[in-house]
Amino acid sequence: MSDFWRSRERTFVVAEIGSNHNRSLGLAKELIDAAASSGADAAKFQIYSASTLYSAKDDERLGYDGANVTKLIEGAATPREWLPELSDYCAARGVIFFAAPFDMAAVDELDAVSGLFKIASFEIVDLPLIRNTASKGKPMIIATGLANMGEIEDAVTACKESGNSDIALLQCASCYPAPPAIMNLRSMETMRRAFGAPVGLSDHTLGIHISTAAVAMGASIIEKHFTIDRTMKGPDHSFAIEPRELAELVREIREIESALGNGMKTGPAAEELTAYGYARRSIHSLVDIKKGTVITKDMLITKRPGHGIRPKYISWVAGRRAARDITSDSWITMEMLD
Repeated sequence: MSDFWRSRERTFVVAEIGSNHNRSLGLAKELIDAAASSGADAAKFQIYSASTLYSAKDDERLGYDGANVTKLIEGAATPREWLPELSDYCAARGVIFFAAPFDMAAVDELDAVSGLFKIASFEIVDLPLIRNTASKGKPMIIATGLANMGEIEDAVTACKESGNSDIALLQCASCYPAPPAIMNLRSMETMRRAFGAPVGLSDHTLGIHISTAAVAMGASIIEKHFTIDRTMKGPDHSFAIEPRELAELVREIREIESALGNGMKTGPAAEELTAYGYARRSIHSLVDIKKGTVITKDMLITKRPGHGIRPKYISWVAGRRAARDITSDSWITMEMLD
């Protein structure tokens, strides 16, 4: 089985459409178009049903905008008959289609149309769902909002026992929106070391700066809720980013990736060579030095440009004879010395 996550050379940027299509296939496609135009790698949905997600006895609890739970879910759920068309549309636009399944039927439905799976934070303790999903043999993303290390270990073990080790873990704070103070970005490195898995961030904060910080800290995946318009009605619009912000997020991520480099300190880059010549210091003559004079340190100074002998050799230059007349304020080269 190929290791999808470790084989990727750049951050995997996921535009989380979720329920922000408002049950309009046209809006869903408009969101896919915007995700593709913004440079995102994938467009993600969520597949759930009211009857398999919440007990009917929890129906009195109010959700978004005063709606009870059943009405909220029924009004937000992605119609499952859309799945083949959404998958084909994403492929035509050059983005990867995938989704988070919230029940066993959704796993099978998505297996037919998607090449990877996401386990949402709230589902990390549903080990039967995780085992069934992992058994499909496709790359897995597991979000870890609310989870402690033992629960993460249980989920990872469930995947591996199902024959699937192609796992990535996302740090997540399960608040909507999430305050930056609880994001705990350093936990990405904790999970990477503990489980040997690529890590990333499912980001529910406002704006894009926390996501870009995560990339600088080594995130392999960034998932961000995405909408056409934050003022639209629906549970996830208000904290989502809009197309121009998604495009800016992708641009900043790609720049950060480029800026991270390879970690080697090997001297100037080609773009720095001009500065290397004029801004580095070298040994210069402080006074006129006649040919044949034994040079002393008080005849020398270090200053720019760096065309002469390096300053670290000043003690070696002192004691040499001048091979020619050297005028004051000249950089000193080897040809000037006997």
